Amino acid sequence: MAGSTHTVTNQAPPLVGYDVFTTDRALTAAVERHLAPELLDGAREELSGLGRSCGSLQSREWGAQANENPPALRTHDRYGHRVDEVDFHPAWHRLLGKGVAAGLTAAWSRPGGQVTRAAGFLMWSQVEAGNCCPLSMTHAAVPALRADPELAAEWEPRLTSQVYDRELRPAHLKAGVLFGMAMTEKQGGSDVRAGTTAARPLAEDGTYELTGHKWFCSAPMSDGFLVLAQAPGGLTCFLVPRVLADGSRNVFLIQRLKDKLGNRSNASAEIEFAGTWARRVGEEGRGVRTVIDMVAATRLDCVLGSAGLMRQAVAQAVHHCTYREAFGAKLVDQPLMRNVLADLAIESEAATTLALRLAAAHDAAEAGDERERALLRLAVPAAKYWVTKRCAPVAVEAAECLGGNGYVEESGLPRLVRESPLNSIWEGAGNVQALDVLRALGREPLALDACLTEIGLARGADHRLDAATGRLLTELADLGAAEGRARRLVERLALVLQGSLLVRYAPPAVADAFCAARLGGDGGAAFGTLPPTLDLASVVERARPVE
Repeated sequence: MAGSTHTVTNQAPPLVGYDVFTTDRALTAAVERHLAPELLDGAREELSGLGRSCGSLQSREWGAQANENPPALRTHDRYGHRVDEVDFHPAWHRLLGKGVAAGLTAAWSRPGGQVTRAAGFLMWSQVEAGNCCPLSMTHAAVPALRADPELAAEWEPRLTSQVYDRELRPAHLKAGVLFGMAMTEKQGGSDVRAGTTAARPLAEDGTYELTGHKWFCSAPMSDGFLVLAQAPGGLTCFLVPRVLADGSRNVFLIQRLKDKLGNRSNASAEIEFAGTWARRVGEEGRGVRTVIDMVAATRLDCVLGSAGLMRQAVAQAVHHCTYREAFGAKLVDQPLMRNVLADLAIESEAATTLALRLAAAHDAAEAGDERERALLRLAVPAAKYWVTKRCAPVAVEAAECLGGNGYVEESGLPRLVRESPLNSIWEGAGNVQALDVLRALGREPLALDACLTEIGLARGADHRLDAATGRLLTELADLGAAEGRARRLVERLALVLQGSLLVRYAPPAVADAFCAARLGGDGGAAFGTLPPTLDLASVVERARPVE
């Protein structure tokens, strides 16, 4: 009878060995909706392959290992020479290599690339969010570099390559490169115009010497960085290579790595420039204008990353409750738990649906559609504000669905909880996004027209959506003293956008639940307060990750 007390019962099996793409009904529907028919078969095959990798035990183990073994700064070699290198666990390199090979930096080079890449990025965020930072920076650097056609021709083929080369050597000797960025300074934060890093012109046209300190440098092991500095003509964007063309190291002094709440596998650093060689990108004094498209791309990645984290949290919660029994029944079949799971599921689906719609707008804008470009100007900061803020409460509630199991590291939920606030802080926190929306409303009337046109496509389909749209229009009609209520306005805009998309595209049970709770006022402040008369079982079943 030895060991009989250790019989394991009433535990859910691990959620591994499944296809993260094909089992995500909201995501697959969005890809099918937004890609041209001739691209669908190839995209399904590609994304399903990545989905199987995302759901594999191997990838999950690599994610855990990368977080348990965070990067370490090595400032000097054994002889006392300054090297300023960041050492990573092998699992980090395996994950980053798979992300690059999966095309998560290659969206700009093919039709429908933004939608396909967005779906992949959303899935890969569920495996290990830290390595998504360099993938995002590298992806987003492309539109900024296009301000200088010569630089773009030199760097874009390597940025969009699907080859991961971790060695620090001259970029022209590498088949693929990664980019980071260093914009903020300790005295300025989000106010990048307050930066004091100085750029002194050198004899060669377009080259400068940088001196200054950067408070946050993303992905300091990268091959190149986009940096803002004060040139004689004003704030300017620069490309700082990590290794110079002659093979020597550029002056790139890593002072320390940040000790962060989450995102532990990824390195974020404080750095010093002291006679650092740089190449100007765009015109002097046009630094913010040069990087604005990069910022828009990274902000959309924040939305995608949060949508991915929410999807994984909901998948884990539904999976656990499908197997776990209490008080004589499966948790998923008990009315109160079903209400909680359904409430989480509609939040996740709304985030995914909006994120993929914005990715489709990027594809259309790249093809020259100015209305879609205008839609992005307003919808991206609104989505970034709202979706990223909803991530933390979703992750915490999902962990609670697992009870004490969800508070244990092995479940994976604590890592999601720690990661969940990040995207609302990086690339401009909530107030920055809200003020950006106000700026767009005041300066770019085409952006508001594009958003209202998008919302109007669902007019008459649901009375709660129509009423919420009316309230939004009332808010928009009076923008006097709007700054103090900017968050309220942006929240309403994001919710109405989500509602209009769900009414048009989601199953009736999902759209009905969203409109009732998020637009109609028939829901509480906590998850699990949906009207019990809704078809909640169908909502939960749609969110189930495996049969």
